[in-house]
Amino acid sequence: MSSAAIRDTPAGTRSGSREEFACLLSGCGIFELENRAKLSLAGNDRVRWLNGMITNKVRDLAAGQGVYAFVLTPQGHTLGDLYAYNRGESLLVDTDQTQKEKLLGIFRKYIIMDKVEITDLSEQLLTIGVAGPKACDVLRTAGIECQNLEPMHFIETAWQGASVAVVQGDNRAISSCEIWATPDLSKKLREALIIAGAMQVGSAAMELLRIASGRPRYGQDISERDLPQETEQLQALNFNKGCYIGQEIVERIRSRGAVHRKFSGFEVNGTLPAPGTKIQAGGKDVGEITSVASLPLATGDRPVALGYIRREAAESGQLLQAGSAQLTVASVPFSGVFRN
Repeated sequence: MSSAAIRDTPAGTRSGSREEFACLLSGCGIFELENRAKLSLAGNDRVRWLNGMITNKVRDLAAGQGVYAFVLTPQGHTLGDLYAYNRGESLLVDTDQTQKEKLLGIFRKYIIMDKVEITDLSEQLLTIGVAGPKACDVLRTAGIECQNLEPMHFIETAWQGASVAVVQGDNRAISSCEIWATPDLSKKLREALIIAGAMQVGSAAMELLRIASGRPRYGQDISERDLPQETEQLQALNFNKGCYIGQEIVERIRSRGAVHRKFSGFEVNGTLPAPGTKIQAGGKDVGEITSVASLPLATGDRPVALGYIRREAAESGQLLQAGSAQLTVASVPFSGVFRN
């Protein structure tokens, strides 16, 4: 499930967000992903064309499967991220609304003689997110089919006489899924899920979940300056698919070894630094903070951050500073937050 739809950065946490975050960790929360854009790709060349545009392989996707991928410049820098799903007679590209116009411009630029037709379905398919250890139980109670789907697999099913799609999320920290439905059905779906035991949660709680899970968001933690391997999102890359825009740089990085910087989590001791604060070791800049949060856990508030750091600094055990705070490099998802 995408993390790109959340906008707030909860350095401080209101009481409602604390309750909602606790529900996500122990029960089931539902939330509207209002700023997701959905683009349908039709035409005989759609699979071959998109396969040559993005970093992951869509050529071998069976109907009902999807992948996460980047769109790159020819120099290998990250222009955007997206999910691509095979719906049988079409492909569906799911991305953040803030990226839609840029990606549409890139796509149209590279459709030359290809038989590819793009239709914007953003107003026709709305997305409701469902997350938490009781997510599947809530869906079943609400009468929504919830098979044991693999991450980024989906089924199209009927609910109260209407068609909906249930998409399994790709957050490895917590059970999550999305429901795609027409606008006239979304209110009824939300009501049914709440009656079934879900809590409506807001963007601040979802941002806490995103950061606790260690999931970067394009525009916040990933930008055009970043190379794909620097983001540590290797699930977005396929090294056996053949040519695509930026592929030469991605392959050169793979063949020559790791990049110099990487995306990482950090435990924070002291005042939370603001996003954009430089990380220092021995008085020298070795990284930068991109997201911060104070996680409201049962054991007490836990300040954490996401950002980039030079690999040698991460591995040396050096004392790291960001503003007045001390940092410790941590793996993500952050330990001790989620149920095993």
